[in-house]
Amino acid sequence: MTTNSDPELDALRYPVGRFVAPQAISASDRARYIEEIAAAPAALRAAVRGVSEAKLNTPYRPGGWTIRQVVHHVPDSHLNAYIRMKLALTEDEPRITTYMEDRWAELLDSRDVPIETSLVLLESVQERWVALMRSMTDAQWKRAYMHPEQGRYPLDRQAALYAWHGRHHVAHIARAT
Repeated sequence: MTTNSDPELDALRYPVGRFVAPQAISASDRARYIEEIAAAPAALRAAVRGVSEAKLNTPYRPGGWTIRQVVHHVPDSHLNAYIRMKLALTEDEPRITTYMEDRWAELLDSRDVPIETSLVLLESVQERWVALMRSMTDAQWKRAYMHPEQGRYPLDRQAALYAWHGRHHVAHIARAT
């Protein structure tokens, strides 16, 4: 499949590169992903420190979300990931639902609520999620949920994705401010 992507737009959309799922994930890889996920709240908070209200309401790229919407999106997404992980740990390959993150970003809470609300929410979600991940056994890491578009999604791959996800959005904000 070929794409007619614009390299400049791709650099703005994927400032740390697109997510590429690792073929194999070791225990040390998982430990690194957990630490990156644990670091996301502080990195996000640092990225928006001192950013004016006007700048928060400015898109991070042409046609993209505002910085405020990005800040609110991160805990929305990580909360969904946390819940998906708990489902996979307590049920046999549960079928999860997707959500329309672009529509979530248009709702009032993503457009108007102060970013501090989502910074605190992310810190709280990550504290619980990181504690859960640090307690997991090798066997638990191999558990999975069923994604309607991506099929069987193992929890170790999910950790890799969300380690990337935090860096991805912090980089959006850092480039825009």
